[in-house]
Amino acid sequence: MQIWVDADACPGAIKELLFRAAERRKIKVTLVANQSMRIPRSEFIDTILVPSGMNIADRRIVELVTPGDLVITADIPLAADVVAQGGQALDPRGELYTDNNVGERLAVRNMFDGLRGEGQIMGGPANFSPKDKQAFANQLDRWLAKVK
Repeated sequence: MQIWVDADACPGAIKELLFRAAERRKIKVTLVANQSMRIPRSEFIDTILVPSGMNIADRRIVELVTPGDLVITADIPLAADVVAQGGQALDPRGELYTDNNVGERLAVRNMFDGLRGEGQIMGGPANFSPKDKQAFANQLDRWLAKVK
């Protein structure tokens, strides 16, 4: 059981929470990104560097994830692929994606993507907030309690 991080767009505050959890709970955390990342020295924390390009980090995560793993990502299509392989995905804002909800979230995401493409919706999500960080920490703690 391990945690994979879609790290290019993951907020620094979330990475720090994950680094502390890796040490405290002795669980492997691997950041997958298309640029080098600074990580603390730890036997539990690692990085995988992938080439730049659309969805290359996502595809690498899907190749490596095993049933029971957790993937940290805001990318709902990646979350759907992870869940299809028996994993779970956790958004940096604290939403846990499972078999029960990822299909609906993907459908909503696709609808909004279409509306944005037509110019009917402008803008993106709100800025990452302390409330989001707390929601993530709570959900991560619940997941860690279940697996250990």
